[in-house]
Amino acid sequence: MAFKPWRAVPGWLLLWALNLFSAVALIYEGYNQGVMGFVNGTPGYIQTVGIGADGKVTNTTKQGGLVSVYYFGAMFGCFIGGRFGDKFGRKRAVIVGSLFTLIIPAWVSELAQAHNRGSAFALVFCANYVGIVIAYWLGYGLRNHGSDFRWRFPLAFQVIPTIILLLTVWFLPESPRWLITQGRRDEAVEILAKIRGDLTVDNPALAAELEQLDAIVHSSHHKRFQFLNVTFGRYSGRLHLGRRVLLAIGIMMMMEWTGILAITVYANTLFQQAGFSPNKAAWLSGLCNTFGIVGTAASIFTVDRFGRRISLYFGFFIQGAALFLSAGLSRLGQLHPDNAGAYGAAAAAMVFVYTFVFAQTVLMIAFIYPTEIWPQEIRAFGNSYGVFGWAVGCGATTLVIPSMFATLGWTTLMVFGSFNFCSLPLVYLFFPETNGRSLEEINLLFAAHSPIVSANEKEFRRMLDEAGGNVAVAERRLVEDLDALAGEKDIAAAEAYYAGSKLER
Repeated sequence: MAFKPWRAVPGWLLLWALNLFSAVALIYEGYNQGVMGFVNGTPGYIQTVGIGADGKVTNTTKQGGLVSVYYFGAMFGCFIGGRFGDKFGRKRAVIVGSLFTLIIPAWVSELAQAHNRGSAFALVFCANYVGIVIAYWLGYGLRNHGSDFRWRFPLAFQVIPTIILLLTVWFLPESPRWLITQGRRDEAVEILAKIRGDLTVDNPALAAELEQLDAIVHSSHHKRFQFLNVTFGRYSGRLHLGRRVLLAIGIMMMMEWTGILAITVYANTLFQQAGFSPNKAAWLSGLCNTFGIVGTAASIFTVDRFGRRISLYFGFFIQGAALFLSAGLSRLGQLHPDNAGAYGAAAAAMVFVYTFVFAQTVLMIAFIYPTEIWPQEIRAFGNSYGVFGWAVGCGATTLVIPSMFATLGWTTLMVFGSFNFCSLPLVYLFFPETNGRSLEEINLLFAAHSPIVSANEKEFRRMLDEAGGNVAVAERRLVEDLDALAGEKDIAAAEAYYAGSKLER
């Protein structure tokens, strides 16, 4: 008999356990990002890796390169992990190793319902900032330690959450959505009934959700879902998978070029340039990233209420303004040394505002969006493109930020502020609203031939109207049209498969 201890706990407790597990994974990810912000400036590390001497960094390019290697490695691992997660399941992908941070967002998205998917993400992603904060305060606590333990221990500490995950993943159920795609319907029904609140298998709401999942399984092995075909959008027709690749990569790269890594990885440098002493800059760095936890928690109440697009508009605008103000105030502190303390405090306050708003808006949406826009058949694999964008964005910015601070100084923040404002028209034109729409409705949202949002929304409404508001019927017609064009349609089988499907929108 299979080992399934989750059967013995109430459904609500199991869902919380799944979210807690996800949180531990994201604590690990956050810690990885934050730890180098402290380690980068320790004399022992600087001497050991050869980026300077006597505690001073002289080779900023190598300094950035050492940090960016972590992210560039993820560029290759993300697609392997995504394909593995789709073929062998979310649990096995976790067990394989450090690729679990790729699988976690897709797992959370699949377990949440459409009306609270963003809130579920927000709750779990508080853990990301918890990891960053742990890294900074651990570094601050070791700041006066004279030996190499000061930088070696924070790096070794990374293994703790990894061990926790590998010991606990065995006790959790597999994703029911993934089980459906593998033909293991009975297991999927049992798990879905449990996490939806110990429902009976004949519950109407559960039956409707299962029918909606069934409506897409028949096409899961289509050649349109092969790696190269997805990447270049071949054979996807009106599903426009290539367009979704660009959106998944784009939203992540946009997030990283807003300047967040200048704060999470190089916060010490940033605050010292604002006029603070190394000791004060260190605890300000920890406090600032702690503030990110508050912003992430606040997003629980806003990310689903206001939607993805409005949250991005608000976030990019406020972040851009905060960075410009912080840059200007830092410059005023340099021009007026007598009031440097006041200007430095004001500049630091703008960084705190930026961190709060980023955590509340852009951070949440950037990680949610790439999990929402893909067909169920390749959800984890599709999310790999988002991870790829994240890796490219992080790797590129961490590589150049040290040189930017050394060369541009306070104007570095203006560069990143400009990227925030440039992101606004991109969101308006190309990123459709996914909030409140089931993951199975998303295919209809990309059916227009134009990539412009307004055209896709218009086509979405037209297709639903023609189907009488029935999502399954509309999606069936869309897929049948694709199969007809590919010469792979079996009308009789398709009609038999979908007979009796009476889904509500």
